[in-house]
Amino acid sequence: MHDKAATQADFRQVLQNGLYPVELHFYYPIMHYLDRPVPTEVLKSAKPLDLKEVASLDAFIITGAPLDQLDFEQVTYLPELQELFRALKQVPQRLYLCWGAMVALYDQYHIAKEVLPKKLFGVFPQKIIQSSPLLTGLPNGFWAPHARYADSNRHQIETDSQLTVKAVNQDGRLLLVQNQAGNETMLFSHLEYQAGSLVAEYQREIMAHPKKHYCLPINQAGREFAWKHTQKVFFTNWLQQVVATIKNGGLIYG
Repeated sequence: MHDKAATQADFRQVLQNGLYPVELHFYYPIMHYLDRPVPTEVLKSAKPLDLKEVASLDAFIITGAPLDQLDFEQVTYLPELQELFRALKQVPQRLYLCWGAMVALYDQYHIAKEVLPKKLFGVFPQKIIQSSPLLTGLPNGFWAPHARYADSNRHQIETDSQLTVKAVNQDGRLLLVQNQAGNETMLFSHLEYQAGSLVAEYQREIMAHPKKHYCLPINQAGREFAWKHTQKVFFTNWLQQVVATIKNGGLIYG
């Protein structure tokens, strides 16, 4: 998550302007700040992760983070995330985005992460591999934004009977993976992004590392918000799935 304020604003936009009343809580990992003060802007917008509180929620989202190129064991707050994954087994629906999807697959299913030859960055058409309630209403070839330096190992996912690849991009890179129970969703696209988010990410990178060469997002010209319909359909479907899971006593399939 490169821009915490923008990320929170994006999720408010996609989750609180739909069919259902949604109350959002934002948390930060305590271990991330063990050796330094928590920044004021973080304290104002989020609270320390509380696993007891988490276990009482209807759904939980783990967002992306700019950690794609690090080994998971190098992430200082990985032990806290692992405790979080244990607590989340009590939560009816879990959605993991981008790096959040990678670390969930690693911890829950022992799926390896692979650093890509170059950043997957831009707006791409997607291919539906298998139907999913989350993709209902989307045609084959729907648009989605990708922004990452790594991917989870697709072969390992496809050989795990607990997991199903639901959709990929035009080059076979992951878009959507779900577990068989339907209560864990791994979304590799930043569908929460708004029209200017990809360009803003590019600008943050060149400002942070001006001597490095970064490429502008692919297919962005003329498609500044090509995924707007995808975004609306996906998050509406996901919220409907949250409601259905709660009504069905924690089950979505069967």
